[in-house]
Amino acid sequence: MKDIEIRRVDTKKDLGRFIDFHYDLYEGSPYDVPSLYSDEMDTLSRDRNAAFDFCEAEYFMAYRDGELVGRVAAIINHKANEKWGRKDVRFGWIDFVEDKAVAEALLDAVADYGRKHGMEQMVGPLGFTDMDSEGMLVYGFDELSTIATLYNYEYYPRIIEEIGGFEIDNRYNEYNILVPEKMPEKHRKISEMIMKRYNLHIRKVKRRELYGKEKMGRKVFSLINATYKDLYGYSELTDRQIDQLVGKFSIVLDMNLVTLVEDWNTPGHDLIGVGVTVPSMARVLQKCRRGRLLPFGWFHLLRFLLSKKSKGLDLLLIGVLPEYRNKGVNALFFYDLIPYYHKYGVEWAETQLEMETNTAVQGQWDMFEHRNHKKRVCWKKKI
Repeated sequence: MKDIEIRRVDTKKDLGRFIDFHYDLYEGSPYDVPSLYSDEMDTLSRDRNAAFDFCEAEYFMAYRDGELVGRVAAIINHKANEKWGRKDVRFGWIDFVEDKAVAEALLDAVADYGRKHGMEQMVGPLGFTDMDSEGMLVYGFDELSTIATLYNYEYYPRIIEEIGGFEIDNRYNEYNILVPEKMPEKHRKISEMIMKRYNLHIRKVKRRELYGKEKMGRKVFSLINATYKDLYGYSELTDRQIDQLVGKFSIVLDMNLVTLVEDWNTPGHDLIGVGVTVPSMARVLQKCRRGRLLPFGWFHLLRFLLSKKSKGLDLLLIGVLPEYRNKGVNALFFYDLIPYYHKYGVEWAETQLEMETNTAVQGQWDMFEHRNHKKRVCWKKKI
């Protein structure tokens, strides 16, 4: 690895190079969905991302003969480490050319950073929190990615295994679900029975209600905190993070595709479940050259958002409070959403990452035609 030089990201110009490397490496890929450059800059900048209230990070780039050949972020989420009783340094935003020496040098930089900060183990790919993309693709390399997930070449996991010392810390599945031509009668009957038996009601909200007197945006992400609290590596979102996320999501949400479930047995009609789907923006983002909205990316994005037409959807967030999960609340989301899917001409929906061990969540797709088309893992290694 003598010919590999690791450089730390120290300036905004460096950070720009760090972000741009992904666009260079995946230029022309029919499966990669590039994040917007502005979103990446917001996430990775210490003065813009509220996760830095409890995280610290360093970014590294690998050069060979003066050419940029890899990148990685080293992240310590102190809140997650405290919650789970671990001393982990996370590696994220990892990209490299097909060269074991490059990948090894990058991961060594993460390990060195972790050891200097008293960490004992390296894990990843992970971001600052669960709201960032995570997991390395190990199956489904010929499937289109989504706005919320990572894509990587097939050689990534092979090289990780060749380096040695890494074990799988967590496994994820993703599913492609076909939207039925009409509401399945069984699904309709079950949903209506659940609402009647438990006095649950579906609620639709307007965009202004996310910020208004009720602050539904905060309520939604507070519910996500309660729902996701026991998931792998999760750290609860702070109020500052929630406010940032509400601002980010509200721009792209079609409120018809946001479903809230309330318990009307409670005085305040408590929010007990949320389902958020968004039209698949994968092909649109591929038209935003190098993740930029200028000069023409904004046109493709605006036309897409105004058209309300998409053959695919991303099931972005689904959460039900633990005490309601055995009541079949998940069925209510699709009872509400399938008519909108039909109205918009939607043919399929794509789940986000579901832990392989979470059979209860994956079991909900049995009522629909579906396929497990992608698999991911998070790695761990003692340092």
